[in-house]
Amino acid sequence: MSTVFDDRPCQLGEGPLWHPERQQLFWFDIVGKRLMTRTSDEQQSWDFPEHVSAAGWIDRDTLLVASETGLWQFELPTGKKVSVTPLEADNPVTRSNDGRADPWGGFWIGTMGKQAEPGAGSIYRYWRGELRRLVPDVTISNAICFAPDRSCAYFCDTRTRLVMRWDLNAETGWPDGDSTVFLDLRDEGLNPDGAVIDAQGNIWIAQWGVGRVAIYSPEGYFLRAVTFEASHASCPAFGGADLTTLFCTTAREGLSANEIETQPTNGMTFAHENAGRGRAEHRVIL
Repeated sequence: MSTVFDDRPCQLGEGPLWHPERQQLFWFDIVGKRLMTRTSDEQQSWDFPEHVSAAGWIDRDTLLVASETGLWQFELPTGKKVSVTPLEADNPVTRSNDGRADPWGGFWIGTMGKQAEPGAGSIYRYWRGELRRLVPDVTISNAICFAPDRSCAYFCDTRTRLVMRWDLNAETGWPDGDSTVFLDLRDEGLNPDGAVIDAQGNIWIAQWGVGRVAIYSPEGYFLRAVTFEASHASCPAFGGADLTTLFCTTAREGLSANEIETQPTNGMTFAHENAGRGRAEHRVIL
């Protein structure tokens, strides 16, 4: 059964990251421009002057944080940030969205228009000092995650309702050839959002508007779904001591005052114990 992990409502909760060394969950409220966390007995947050959306871990005390203008080293004990690379810093229309570290120590990050302007965003990979655009003309970048055997990456443009699969070079992690359709959710009218891969290679995809994370096999077959007391599930992450707790961020964006009053847990961050077994997030290597 899903329970509320953190009761601070986010307008647009996103980017949950279980830090394997700290044994601690971090996540973002993109609209609120803040990084959030909690330990067993304390809630904490850091405010930013711009939108922030996704992170990877560099070491115990340092995150790589994606913002609307760049990738940053962020020191948790001090709140100090140091620029790693600009990210569409000259484009006021866009901000960062979904992102995740890959098995090679790189970091994939998507951008999108702040008002979801059609085709305004892209998906990039940062690796060994290079930020390379991989996918142009994206409306809402999401579902970035990687197969356990390092064979492929997954991603989507939520607006298309297509989740894509892309073969990766075994040595470098750069994409090989063209991406192909992994899941076509158009007939079901489902909106794929953030995603994570479990230890068996199944993909767990948050589905915006239906309050659930759906699980699909590596062959693309629907297995089951985990539901939450919130309309907009935005991104899942596995955590806990044995990586069997499924965390999920949610959002209030687009909901009416009546909908929020009826279901005040909208926008909160959830946990579902013994949901499955995940894998530790990869370290970002700068």
